[in-house]
Amino acid sequence: MNYDIIIIGAGPGGIFAAYELMCQKPRLKVAVFEAGHTLENRRCPIDGDKIKTCIGCKSCSIMSGFGGAGAFSDGKYNITNDFGGTLYEYVGKKTALELMHYVDQINMRFGGEGCKLYTTAGTRFKTLCIQNDLHLLDASVRHLGTDINYVVLENLYARLKDQVDFFFDTPVETVKIVAGGYAVKCKTGTYSCEKCIVSVGRSGSKWMEEVCRDLNIPTRSNRVDIGVRVELPAEVFAHLTDELYESKIVYRTEKYGDMVRTFCMNPKGAVVNENTNGIITVNGHSYEDPAKQTENTNFALLVAKHFSEPFKDSNGYGESIAKLSNMLGGGVIVQRFGDLIRGRRSTPGRIQDSFITPTLNATPGDLSLVLPKRILDGIIEMIYALDKVAPGTANDDTLLYGVEVKFYNMEVQVNEKLETCYPGLYIIGDGSGITHSLSHASASGVHVARDIEKQEGR
Repeated sequence: MNYDIIIIGAGPGGIFAAYELMCQKPRLKVAVFEAGHTLENRRCPIDGDKIKTCIGCKSCSIMSGFGGAGAFSDGKYNITNDFGGTLYEYVGKKTALELMHYVDQINMRFGGEGCKLYTTAGTRFKTLCIQNDLHLLDASVRHLGTDINYVVLENLYARLKDQVDFFFDTPVETVKIVAGGYAVKCKTGTYSCEKCIVSVGRSGSKWMEEVCRDLNIPTRSNRVDIGVRVELPAEVFAHLTDELYESKIVYRTEKYGDMVRTFCMNPKGAVVNENTNGIITVNGHSYEDPAKQTENTNFALLVAKHFSEPFKDSNGYGESIAKLSNMLGGGVIVQRFGDLIRGRRSTPGRIQDSFITPTLNATPGDLSLVLPKRILDGIIEMIYALDKVAPGTANDDTLLYGVEVKFYNMEVQVNEKLETCYPGLYIIGDGSGITHSLSHASASGVHVARDIEKQEGR
């Protein structure tokens, strides 16, 4: 065999699996195959001056490369079982939290020391939310910021590169079962291994479905989260973000009984584009360095849609909505909340006359022509609900960017080891449909590495 272990994907799951293996079993021959670039070569060409919108790079530096889609995120590691995935259903709640704390310790050791750990424990805002029919979820949050997160990844790569063979800009085409293990085929050739860890993230969801179909690995339909990214003056949410930084708030709408939640809150951050399989969506970043901070805070409002038989293509549904936005706006659309509730599109003049300066160059338009009525009604209801605990949320000049879509892989059937029906073939991270966050994905990589360590120790 070429390698003892091949890891497909250099996102958080793959990185932490490789790290744990090298620490505990350095004699193992490990390779990591990544479709994207090295960390230092990950540069989005959008500069806001010459290039203002996505140009459709062959490999999106925001979504792919060493560090995965989380490399240029705001670096929030949520230590909780209440959201971020269902890893605890496979490994147990206590073990899941222990794994997340272990990941946090590594991040601190590799450059994150000094970054604050926020917690919702004992906060007065939980009572305030309940009094207004909102529900604040429990979590501890370590905020690295996009800048410090990058430093941590640099240091982790420096630790791994001399012991692990990295193949960048090398997308894996197929995974096949062979005598004694697995064959991983790329354009550059075919490589074999005894054990294979697949950690391809959300952007690899379509590829993951093909692998599962080819190998007859059972899957089940998952969900897609659809919504908008809200941007408003940082002062509006300062009383929450100063104490909690990330506040995960859930609301059940009166009209439909749907759940709407806040997601990825970025105090004094910036709104950014994402390119997923050629579809432009929106996300947000924030920085630890005060020099890089803005005057705005942004966060997503998302509605989770679960589908039943006979429909199975939840990601396709989300893509079709995002394509409408791309069709009408050439990418992401931005609309003032006041324009939305008055039934009129935003124009460049109305955006320019607002009291808030957008941090993303998006096309002024009308989100009601893009988002389904049920989802849009839920978002509007949620904005008015949030206005009760953060007055100013429902101001006319609050900006809504659309669409934000969180794609999830079909949930792959694995056991408590995160191992498929084929011994030695593991599916981890967000590509598994089980984890939905940096902390859970990283923890899943450590969990699988430890299972392999036990087997190697026998």
